[in-house]
Amino acid sequence: MASATDTAVPASVFDLTGKKIWVAGHRGMVGSAVVRRLGAEPCTVLTADRSRVDLRRQSEVEAWLDVEKPDAIVLAAAKVGGILANSTYPADFIYENLMIEANIIHGAYRAGVKRLLFLGSSCIYPRLAPQPIHEDALLTGPLEPTNEWYAIAKIAGIKLCQAYRAQYGCDFVSAMPTNLYGPGDNFDLKASHVLPALMVKIHKAKQEGLSSVEIWGSGKPQREFLHVDDLADACVHLLRVYAEDVAINVGTGTDVTIRELAEQIAEAVGYTGGFHFDASKPDGTPRKLLDVSHLRRLGWEARYSLKDGIAHTYRWFLENQSNLRA
Repeated sequence: MASATDTAVPASVFDLTGKKIWVAGHRGMVGSAVVRRLGAEPCTVLTADRSRVDLRRQSEVEAWLDVEKPDAIVLAAAKVGGILANSTYPADFIYENLMIEANIIHGAYRAGVKRLLFLGSSCIYPRLAPQPIHEDALLTGPLEPTNEWYAIAKIAGIKLCQAYRAQYGCDFVSAMPTNLYGPGDNFDLKASHVLPALMVKIHKAKQEGLSSVEIWGSGKPQREFLHVDDLADACVHLLRVYAEDVAINVGTGTDVTIRELAEQIAEAVGYTGGFHFDASKPDGTPRKLLDVSHLRRLGWEARYSLKDGIAHTYRWFLENQSNLRA
């Protein structure tokens, strides 16, 4: 693991001690990691199961907030998926994400919630944004078509936080994580992102003794990957110290090609076969690397190296694969 930055940490703007913090989307990979991380803090973590609150229904969200009265919210709830899922269900991706974030953000304002951290995605940035991508690249060019529905919804969430801050003085902030992976990820090949999908494919190839693994695209696109436990730690840090209007990037500041990613996963899995890249399938954005200098100035850096993070995730996968759809 890389060492933490020695940049001076700003004075806290929000003390977590004794606070009630609602993690919306606590069953997802991100939400569950945030719940784990908050377990080490002197606060009370609130969660709401789908059977109790449908986040797509404004009346249910507001009724829950009226009863529970959280001091802060980490908005991690979202409908997520890879290129195939985004292309197959565009209406679901834009509608569900718009409804979830609008209901929670408006409900938080109405209930007098003191702090809200909205989690977006690095896919909000233009497909051909200058690299590494600075926060001010938002809305400066066309989006990547393979995930624009999800991206548009996330951009709307950022703008909602900014609008409620501007009109009502709400202390609502946004963070934009890069590509995430780790315990609790989705390993269903029909809906998963690239890292868990490759892990499942390479694991099966090893089990079946296959000499080659087929991978979508050319293998040349470059991607940045952040372990979800690092994101959770960043969320706690940002809850404490961040109070700006700009949606802040959260990542590692380093990237790899898809081919290099496959090779690192193969090393963790113990697979010695080769790869066949199907260039007829979409690559997506050529490169997506975040400029994380703003976050580093706030005193935070990722701790997991990609090698260590992949090994940790593969161990979790092996321990939990009987309960996973893959």
